[in-house]
Amino acid sequence: MLTRRGRVVRRSISRVREELQDRWHRFEALWRRSMQLRVVVSTLALSLAVIFVLGMVLQWQITSQLVAAKENAAIAQAEYSQPILERELTAVDPNSDNVSEQLQAALNRLTTTSSGQSTTETVAGAFEPVLVDGHAPVDQRQQPAAGPIGDVPQGLRQFVERGQLATMITTVEKDNGPVTMLAVGTPVSTATRPLQAYLLFPLTAEQRTLVVVQQTLLLGGAVLLVMVGAITNLVTRQVVRPVRQAAQIAEELAEGDLDKRMRVIGEDDVARLAESFNEMADSLKQQITQLEEFGQLQRRFTSDVSHELRTPLTTVRMAADVLHASREEFPPGLSRSTELLVDELDRFELLLADLLEISRLDAGVADLAAEQLDLTEIVDRSVESLRAIADTSGVELRMIAPTTADSELTIVADARRVERIMRNLLANAIDHAEGGPVEIRLGSNEQATAITVRDYGVGLRAGEAELVFTRFWRADPSRNRRTGGTGLGLSISQEDARLHGGTLDAWGEPGEGSCFRVTLPRRPGEAYDSSPLPMPGTRRIAAPEALLAAGFDPPQDGETGEPEIRDQGPARLSEETWEGN
Repeated sequence: MLTRRGRVVRRSISRVREELQDRWHRFEALWRRSMQLRVVVSTLALSLAVIFVLGMVLQWQITSQLVAAKENAAIAQAEYSQPILERELTAVDPNSDNVSEQLQAALNRLTTTSSGQSTTETVAGAFEPVLVDGHAPVDQRQQPAAGPIGDVPQGLRQFVERGQLATMITTVEKDNGPVTMLAVGTPVSTATRPLQAYLLFPLTAEQRTLVVVQQTLLLGGAVLLVMVGAITNLVTRQVVRPVRQAAQIAEELAEGDLDKRMRVIGEDDVARLAESFNEMADSLKQQITQLEEFGQLQRRFTSDVSHELRTPLTTVRMAADVLHASREEFPPGLSRSTELLVDELDRFELLLADLLEISRLDAGVADLAAEQLDLTEIVDRSVESLRAIADTSGVELRMIAPTTADSELTIVADARRVERIMRNLLANAIDHAEGGPVEIRLGSNEQATAITVRDYGVGLRAGEAELVFTRFWRADPSRNRRTGGTGLGLSISQEDARLHGGTLDAWGEPGEGSCFRVTLPRRPGEAYDSSPLPMPGTRRIAAPEALLAAGFDPPQDGETGEPEIRDQGPARLSEETWEGN
């Protein structure tokens, strides 16, 4: 039973803790998002500090004034009572045995008028008189006294016994609790030696006054704090409301609703802000409309021209094929012209196909024919399709694939688009490899797969890594291209990667070559944290020749956990063999 009760208590404490944490997180989020809340809370905090300081100063001033007034009245009462006591004590002999009774009789005559009425109620308030013979040659506790001598503080008695008039505030214990008193002491002359008279004035009325003052200050401070908070909230809302309205309208403008505008009220700074915001929105709408119209005209022109060119291109292709088939019957110059005609028609068909694809991408009508596919097979087909061109250019293609069992390279994607990305990247690498090798590296993790195509040719200058995906842009327009590119391949490849929810990145350094990395999620549109493969800018990939020249001997097949090297087709090396420096 005790254990079950303990579990219930722990669960209750856990729920309370979670609830408090949840509320704290909500407050943090509200604090970060609401400028009005921050201004109101800051103003209230500063106002609370000011009110606290003012309250302390006022309380100290009032307390000082009350105590000073009470002390002045008590001293006046002591000075008034002193001659009366001296008159009553002229016949008192401090050395007699009944001196205590004589002192008490003197106090009675002091506190009673000739009409028998009490005089302890004075301007200074009620008081209790005390008489004591402080110079009696006996122990202090046995000195003759009249009145509550135990309520007189010892420090005050020392001053009065030296013949000084003194005051002191003390707290004494009574039947109904501790009572704060103002004690006034003065020496009183007698026939033989001076006595000491003390008047004890309770400060109960002054304490009640201070309590009322404290309550008034607290109530007034609370009311003032609430009023300051309400005023601050009202004033802040007048300033924040247009800002919130501007933020909301800006969000709606960003979502495409270009007709939203702010309300302009008055002629103040906020009104001028609203007018400027509306003018900016009008200008943006006009420019966006112009850009959309221009883009539509451009896309329509590209699409119309591409479609209109198909029919004459087909006719020219048929005529060129007839001429090309009969080129052996022509003179050498005419035969060569026929071959050039066919080659340029091939380039023209590629350009036309790319223009049509760009038109579909710009129009947003491109779709994915996603299916389960093996990324290694896609890369193999792409390498085989360009191996003849690579051999002609003296470029060696090497594929570096992971050999561990957990490196799964199957994804759901559009095989045609992925293969087009690989062909474009490989063709671009062959064109810029300058006879050096081209490495194709594959990698994967739980969320995504990646392919890098690395060459060691001329590389890219600073800032060109972002320009390579621009349509018709080339790093060196005079370069003799071997693959007949159209200048649209990398741009189309980037759009193909985006359709899958992936990315296409570029890196390059002059004289060190360039590297392109395509990262695709396991399924189109799924999110992933990072690419499985690093770019050379973060982890350099060394050229295989450098490792072989340094005496590195790749492990042989069959060794457990070692990379696999195959000679069939393109060179395929393990990721561990050529791991970057």
